[in-house]
Amino acid sequence: MGDTVETHVEQTAQPVRAFGRRRKAMAVIAGGLVLGVGAAITLAAWNDSEFATGSFGSGAFDLQGSTDGTVFSSSPTAPGKTLTFVVEPDTLSPGDVVAVPFAVQLSATSTYAADLTIAAASADAIAADLTYDLVDTGTFVAGCDETTAGTTLVNDAATTASGPTALPSFTAAETPLNLCFIVTAGPDIAQSLTGSVTWEFVGTSTDPLP
Repeated sequence: MGDTVETHVEQTAQPVRAFGRRRKAMAVIAGGLVLGVGAAITLAAWNDSEFATGSFGSGAFDLQGSTDGTVFSSSPTAPGKTLTFVVEPDTLSPGDVVAVPFAVQLSATSTYAADLTIAAASADAIAADLTYDLVDTGTFVAGCDETTAGTTLVNDAATTASGPTALPSFTAAETPLNLCFIVTAGPDIAQSLTGSVTWEFVGTSTDPLP
C-alpha cells in the first residue's frame, strides 16, 4: 500500500505544477500587455507652433521738373523739357545774355531724400562760345534775368561739357528748388551758328524721408 500511495501523490502533484506554470506564463503575458500600454502612453505629447511673418515693400524715388513752377512732371531721358528763354536765344551776338526759370523737386510719392547735381553737355559748335550761370531764386521768378537776386550755384560754366556740380539736397517731397538759367554768349561767337545745350539734373537717393 505504501507504493500505491506514493504513486498517487506523484500523479496528483504534476497537474498542480503545470497549473502553476500557466499562471506564471499568464502573469508574464499580462504584465507584458500592461507594459506595452504604458509605453504607448509615454510616447504621446502636446504639439504647438508659433509663427512670425514680415511684410516688405520698396520705396519710391522720382525727380520732377517744371518750366512754370506749377506743373511738375518727370523727364528721365534727353532732350527733356524745352526751355523758352525770355530773350530770343537764336539771334545771339557777342556779350548777349539770355535767361529762363526752371524748378526741380521730389515727387509727392517719393519716400527718400536726395542729393542733387547738374551737368551740361553739347556737341554743337555754338556751345564752345556759350557759358552759363545757375541761380537759386528762392521763389519761382517767371521773368528772371541776370539781375535777379538769389544764390549763385553755378558760375560761368562751359556748356560743351561741365559738371556734375553739386546743388542743394532735397529733404522733403514737393519742396521745389527754384532756379534761373543765365546763358552768356562769348566775345568770339561766330555768325549763323545753331545748336542746343542739354542740362541733366541727377538725384541720388539718400535717407528715408520722415
